[in-house]
Amino acid sequence: MQKMLVSAAILLAMLVILLGAYTRLTDAGLACPDWPGCYGSLAIPRSAHAEQAAMLYPDSPLEPHKARSEMVHRYFAGALGCLIAVLFVLSWRSRPRLRHIAGGLLLLVIGQAALGMWTVTLSLHPLVVMSHLLGGFALLTLLWLYRMELTSESRPVLCGQCLPWLGSLACGVLLVQIALGGWTSANYAAMACVDLPVCQVGWQQQLDWQAAFHLPLGHTSYEFGVLGKEARQTIHIAHRLGALATALLVGAFALGLIRQGASLRPLGGLLLALLLVQLALGVANIHLALPLANALAHNLVAAHLLVCCVLARRALSRAPFSPLCSPEAIRSQT
Repeated sequence: MQKMLVSAAILLAMLVILLGAYTRLTDAGLACPDWPGCYGSLAIPRSAHAEQAAMLYPDSPLEPHKARSEMVHRYFAGALGCLIAVLFVLSWRSRPRLRHIAGGLLLLVIGQAALGMWTVTLSLHPLVVMSHLLGGFALLTLLWLYRMELTSESRPVLCGQCLPWLGSLACGVLLVQIALGGWTSANYAAMACVDLPVCQVGWQQQLDWQAAFHLPLGHTSYEFGVLGKEARQTIHIAHRLGALATALLVGAFALGLIRQGASLRPLGGLLLALLLVQLALGVANIHLALPLANALAHNLVAAHLLVCCVLARRALSRAPFSPLCSPEAIRSQT
């Protein structure tokens, strides 16, 4: 039963991530000026409620199609929270590691609810928006780890010292890159550079690292961004540089998994495929001027790339008396 429930939770978490990205990319994050309801009601507001909405929130005119997107996202997020609470109760008598993961999931979903509220009350503050994105990805990853603990797949594969170290580094760099992507999106910097492979002419003289990564405070709303052109361009460049580092490290980790043998080759192949798809989607975002479907896919593939990288690292166990890492040592284990 737990396996069925966690599988349902994984599908629901994927849908919540997709709906959250759709809400953000269609500028519907502030379509409901209150939380958890919308214009004082838990139901989806319609055009007929425009007059009542104007009385309650005169500075926030009702846009029914955007409010619908926001409320549907909240409904599914609430359902995911309830499902995680059930998993927590069911895991209470399970082995300690399973209880710890379930406890982490419960704390994380409570934190996500708070971040969802602050997204509205703090008017899309970039730090809150980025944290909300990271929280959604973390939920999906923990759910997969929970499912992995329920199966025999959780038994680690013995390998040398090099690959686990490389896997940890790849996961860390990937997490930083996802945070950079969230910061890029939250500051509306996705189209700050529209040329490939580098930015516009003279971009080196227009970088502003200090403005790009400070916390903008004191604004009544952060919708559509409050940073200047140079700061947004710097954020975009940082995300591109992060993509290069991620491609090198995650790619090396994937190739290392493939070379380990049949037990890890599928994970390595999947990780490499997801990495290549993600890079192609990133290039397409710029070349095609951020089409909605492509941007949604970029979010969803990033989440699965993190999941795959973490699961691959989880599947490894260091050999207790391995020699120092070298290509010859890795080849000898295959």
